[in-house]
Amino acid sequence: MANDLPYMDSNLIDLSLLKSPSPIIVAEELKKLKSFMISWGCFQLINHGMSIDFLDEVRNISKKFFNLPSEEKEKYSKTPDNPQGYGTDYSPENDSPASYRLFLTVYPEEQRMPDRWPETPNKFRDILWGYILKVKTLHDTIVQAIARSINLEENSFVDGYGENSQVVARINYYPPFPLTDFMRTISKHTDRSATTFLLKDTQIEALEVEKDSQWFKVPVIPHAIMVLAGDQLEIMSNGIFKSVEHRVKSNPEKDRISFAMFFSPDHEKEIGPLNELVTEDRPALYKPIKRYIDLFDIYYPKGIHPLTAVKI
Repeated sequence: MANDLPYMDSNLIDLSLLKSPSPIIVAEELKKLKSFMISWGCFQLINHGMSIDFLDEVRNISKKFFNLPSEEKEKYSKTPDNPQGYGTDYSPENDSPASYRLFLTVYPEEQRMPDRWPETPNKFRDILWGYILKVKTLHDTIVQAIARSINLEENSFVDGYGENSQVVARINYYPPFPLTDFMRTISKHTDRSATTFLLKDTQIEALEVEKDSQWFKVPVIPHAIMVLAGDQLEIMSNGIFKSVEHRVKSNPEKDRISFAMFFSPDHEKEIGPLNELVTEDRPALYKPIKRYIDLFDIYYPKGIHPLTAVKI
């Protein structure tokens, strides 16, 4: 039963400690970061520099958008040829919306579609953009720390993304939705990104992660940012970091909001295990690949993990 799942460890990483002037404190926090990323593929980031009031504002105004009349939201609807904009994700069990989402490309800038960025509610676009810029800066700092945790130059992963790295934002609104214990609003999956930065609900437990074939509930740490390793970081790290399998549980009584940002290498840049991480004792585990997104779109709908196609 879902309610019987154990909780995962809190896996807290404190950004203020990573920025400490004390090398001893920094080294200890990097050691924890390495352990969490190897063992779990995820952690919760605290003291990240964004205020509680600001994060509450992001959540509240996002919820206001999804509570707008349908005709207003549909001004920003996605189209058959482009997923950017407002849309729904349906539950195949009863053919009704399990969630609503606003999906936006942030970078590369030339792929951004400003007409899909809502102008209502008032200030929504400004608050949305402000949050995105803050998380982008946060991402760069954390990915540098992840590299340092395994004794790489801090820009090893960031430089590996290429000049036109991909950043997309997805705000999810989940209405109350009764499912059985064997169903999920979002079924188990890994992310095709390198990393995902997730702002979760402050009260409702919904995210579950897998470790060693066991599922765990992710505890609510209000205002923490959840950081998850994706498939492309697993490739670049030569399997040192595993992309984390996760799923989302519905709530039959309460609605909730989450805000995910996905960071990925340039689709046209070939990625593979970093040279520094390929040794005689640990040969390359993955083939070099371009446009992992295409591979993901081919294999994932078939229920096949896309990483199997690039494993050596």
